[in-house]
Amino acid sequence: MGQVNALAPTGPPDAPDPSGTPDPSGTPDPIAGFLALRTPEGAELLAGLRSYDPATELATATRLRRSHPAALVSAALGQARLRQRAVAKFGAEDAHRMFFTPNGVEQATRTSVAAYRAARFAGTGVRSVADLCCGIGGDAIALARAGIRVLAVDRDPLTAEVAAANAVALGLEELIEVRCADVTEIDTSPCDAVFVDPARRGGRGRIFDPEAYSPPLSWATAAALKAPRAALKIAPGVPHEAIGPQAEAEWISDGGEVKEAVLWFGEGFEAGAYRATLLPSGATLSAPAVLPAPPVGPVGRYLYEPDGAVIRAHLVADIVNRCDGRLIDEMIAYVTSDELYDSPYTAGYEITDQLPFNTKRLKALLREREVGVLTVKKRGSPVEPEELRRKMKLRGPNRATVFLTRVADAPTMLIGHPVTGPEAGLG
Repeated sequence: MGQVNALAPTGPPDAPDPSGTPDPSGTPDPIAGFLALRTPEGAELLAGLRSYDPATELATATRLRRSHPAALVSAALGQARLRQRAVAKFGAEDAHRMFFTPNGVEQATRTSVAAYRAARFAGTGVRSVADLCCGIGGDAIALARAGIRVLAVDRDPLTAEVAAANAVALGLEELIEVRCADVTEIDTSPCDAVFVDPARRGGRGRIFDPEAYSPPLSWATAAALKAPRAALKIAPGVPHEAIGPQAEAEWISDGGEVKEAVLWFGEGFEAGAYRATLLPSGATLSAPAVLPAPPVGPVGRYLYEPDGAVIRAHLVADIVNRCDGRLIDEMIAYVTSDELYDSPYTAGYEITDQLPFNTKRLKALLREREVGVLTVKKRGSPVEPEELRRKMKLRGPNRATVFLTRVADAPTMLIGHPVTGPEAGLG
């Protein structure tokens, strides 16, 4: 693939007009404005803004404009804000060296998830990947750090420019080639694998129809099937019927929050299988096909809340089998059993009370037990947790958890406390 960043030099460019070269309509050129940030003057400005407080932006801008062009100061402040937002996904060390666009920060894969996916590719022997719809380069960076050569492609000129700059900023330009092109026109045959991350947001927000992705899921799937190995990043809420039988479907959560789904194709992946993977532990649960519906029965001594990735992957039935349990309602993803079951895929609670939904009864019970801290969880209930907490007027040294749910299709309150999972042991 070569080691060419098609749109960016390997060092800071000659200083352009920081306001950008206007097009015929008089609008500043965003690429010229971005390149101004990579000049020595722009780099110095950004370095000085690493820890600035956005609440003081007006005073900061006024001070900086005394010695720098106003447009450059504005661009630097905007980039500094984006870097601060990006820390949550990329970590402080990388985020403050990288460059971002507003959409890039919003849509980029967080480092932990990208690194996991890159490791799966590397584990199957992949040494080169065509990263289609690469965005600002988050996945390309993770792939390169796994020792994989990357052809990163995006059709938006500014986004591709930013991706190329990030490869240089992180010292990965030897492994990442960036091209500004339509991904549908790229020959991926020289690569061991293809990774496609279609745009899932439009002018009106998130896109839920996979065929409305850009490019559509059908095109991405066809591209994947032409490659020896491939991965498609899709929304975690994708309908299961939209997943073809050739794919291994994996849902990934990080810190208990479902982040994405990935469809894997080719050698080293199990076509038709469903998988849930939990980060940062890396625990993974899989089944060769959709499991039959689990049994439903009365609430036992323990209640289990499966991780969101397990629920999205339709693997709750696997948890039911493992704990010798049952569902509390055929439409609710709460599992119950009579014996304690400890698993990385669930949080466990000991249930002390089961009541028909009634806020007055709940308030009296919590007052009697001197509960001052109440965790409210819900599935299958329209009640808002914060609204319920306000009505309880909590006082006392004790904690409790209440589940607002349905049991045998009846609105029900289950009261208990955590015994396994991240909340267990809280005083």
